[in-house]
Amino acid sequence: MTHIYFVRHAQPDYRSGVNRTFPLSDEGMEDRHKALAVLKNVSFDRAVSSPYRRSIDTIMPLVESMGLELTLDERLRERDNAGGSSNSREMFRKRWADHDFCEEGGESIRSTQERNVAALNDILTNYAGETILVGTHGTALSTIINYYRPEFGFEQFLRIIDFMPYVLHCTFDGVQLAGMEELFYLHKEYHGVK
Repeated sequence: MTHIYFVRHAQPDYRSGVNRTFPLSDEGMEDRHKALAVLKNVSFDRAVSSPYRRSIDTIMPLVESMGLELTLDERLRERDNAGGSSNSREMFRKRWADHDFCEEGGESIRSTQERNVAALNDILTNYAGETILVGTHGTALSTIINYYRPEFGFEQFLRIIDFMPYVLHCTFDGVQLAGMEELFYLHKEYHGVK
């Protein structure tokens, strides 16, 4: 069995930088330690992350304390919103009702899912039987969950959008999902438009 521990980033400061470089808020910097505390006794073989700053900064204390090398995978990045603020409840509903829908210049749920699942399949194939820490995002992780559990949709996405950070443990037999368990989350206000 391969064990994947997905860690959705802690609360970012959306006022600073752009999507790729949003830092964690002061609260997020503190909260990441609460999430990582639930993983302190897990023996990780490796760590892989989205290249976005908020994902890296969330898991970095654990990566460093365990002496792991962090591998960045561009495919694990968050859904591209084309630089616009299109995160209204109605836009969320449209995206989850039609996985091919996207705003002009943005990215669809399907596209986000395809590249995130491709990255995950490479991890599962290349590191079979290992225990891996993965730094991720809310929509990116939601598309992975939906791939394995198609009943995960708009309502379930809205449930976890305020979970920052969020830790999900998945076990895999080869590339087949064998189990999924929520280990930790903190409910934080989503600072994007809702």
